Amino acid sequence: MTALFRYHTAMLLRSQRWLPPVLLYAIFLAVGVRSGEPVLDSLGVAAAALLPVAAWLVRICVTQEPDAARAVTAAASGMPRAHLAALLAATACAGALGVVGTVVVTAISDPRSSDHLVAVAPLPAGTAGLLAALVCLLTGATVGALFSRPLLRGRGWSLAAISLFALLALVTTGSPAKAAVTGLVTGSRTGVIHTPGLSLAAAALVASVAAAVVCVLGVRRG
Repeated sequence: MTALFRYHTAMLLRSQRWLPPVLLYAIFLAVGVRSGEPVLDSLGVAAAALLPVAAWLVRICVTQEPDAARAVTAAASGMPRAHLAALLAATACAGALGVVGTVVVTAISDPRSSDHLVAVAPLPAGTAGLLAALVCLLTGATVGALFSRPLLRGRGWSLAAISLFALLALVTTGSPAKAAVTGLVTGSRTGVIHTPGLSLAAAALVASVAAAVVCVLGVRRG
């Protein structure tokens, strides 16, 4: 699995197909975050921005191999392992991006509540921001996995579905991503840091189930 993970990661980095989603994330942060703004509000924006980026990177990773190369990889290691390695590579790359974004946002933001009256400890705030980013990362990876190969092969339909469901994951009540981001924004009003433990557990469970489903179906659909 380690060799497969390194293979997919190297392929992603060398292809430079990661550039558009990374630029999208940078644009989201440049537009939504300003130096000196309340830290929890800014961390909420950074976490939310990671969701569509993670979904996009997953789609890139699971479709970047030519069919012939994919067949060889699947024959050598098994389709489930090969597909899982692609999912993990994309998730890891998006996670690294989220860590950098969270650290930068925490460093440039004002460690106070929305009304700038209540002090907010930067380290616990940054930790909560990282956990919220992880929730959004897992939710985005789930969206990307479910609306890419092998379940949805058409490029146009896949991108449209990923865009729609990434948005829905951020605004729909009951979504772990929405709960995590809302916790940060709501906490910013009073200066209270909410750790999204339950949302993280739910997002991890859903992502695990989605990964298992697409890996199994990858064997059946080729």
